[in-house]
Amino acid sequence: MAFFSLPAPPAPGRAALLKTFDDTRTGVRGLVESGVSSVPDLFRHPDPYASIPLAPPSASIPVVDLSLSFPVAAAAAASAARTWGFFQLVNHQHDDDGYPARALAAVRAFNELPAAERAPHYGRGVDGGVNYSSNVDLYSSPAASWRDTIQIMLGPNLRPDLADRIPPACSHEVLEWEVRATAVGRAVLGLLSEGLGLGRTALEDASCCEGKVMACHYYPQCPEPERTMGIVPHTDPGVLTVLAQDGIGGLQVKREEDDGRSYWVDVKPVPGALVINVGDLLQKGQLSTVFCTKDPIESENYKEIQRIFCQIQQHQQAPLLSFITAMEQRKMVKTAKARRSFARRL
Repeated sequence: MAFFSLPAPPAPGRAALLKTFDDTRTGVRGLVESGVSSVPDLFRHPDPYASIPLAPPSASIPVVDLSLSFPVAAAAAASAARTWGFFQLVNHQHDDDGYPARALAAVRAFNELPAAERAPHYGRGVDGGVNYSSNVDLYSSPAASWRDTIQIMLGPNLRPDLADRIPPACSHEVLEWEVRATAVGRAVLGLLSEGLGLGRTALEDASCCEGKVMACHYYPQCPEPERTMGIVPHTDPGVLTVLAQDGIGGLQVKREEDDGRSYWVDVKPVPGALVINVGDLLQKGQLSTVFCTKDPIESENYKEIQRIFCQIQQHQQAPLLSFITAMEQRKMVKTAKARRSFARRL
């Protein structure tokens, strides 16, 4: 008697695999909890150093000290924006009250809750002002990144029930951090506004603190960190980003020299410091958008960026002020941005 077997069903396509992953409602953390020993193909990225090398360890982004006199700090911030688009901000008056460390710890605590407790919060809609998901661009990017994110819309129209919509494990801490981060954002906008010759309050008067979003990124432990990334190279679409990173690091900035050479620079964590990223709207030729004028306001002081990736919102107006809270279990993802571009690599 002859036996035969039916042909194996075709392997599911990429879209089906993405949906299967998304439908677990547990994100990348869920993959780790399931015991994966290798990075799934959906998350595999090409080597970012194949064409652009890593800078020597001595290379670093500038540091701006808010304890200095306003004119001196404004000059330092303007110089950093002109030459890098990134800087470390120290002595910002919120590095001695437990923040942002308390917010980082709370967001991590939520992400490390049992899957059954995280899953009810998972979803891609932003109508409620809050969402928890993995990869905002999951269905459109060439490869998924190794991260999960809580995204919180903080303005201009703040929902009265916002605190109740944020996962209870971190709601109080992230809202406390938002108050402090907004104060930092205002201080930095004052420095940059002065550096543009517009006067200390011009950017804030133009409502640059009204539209706000917080993205709390969590990078689970990765079995093959060399095969994936936490965030792909991109630029931030708004005016300013205030970034709090933990002590593990992983953030990288792409530096372009005048002679065309490029390299990735590690942004090493500095105790008590916040990382400031000058966004797309403060780049050359974009200030007319901020001030709603017909004639472009040229910000010659602040280098034009290479637009690589629009980070937070794909179908909405970009936030003017972003707060990003990032934490990792161990060094595995680095973030790099190009000429104002960064990415996080595992």
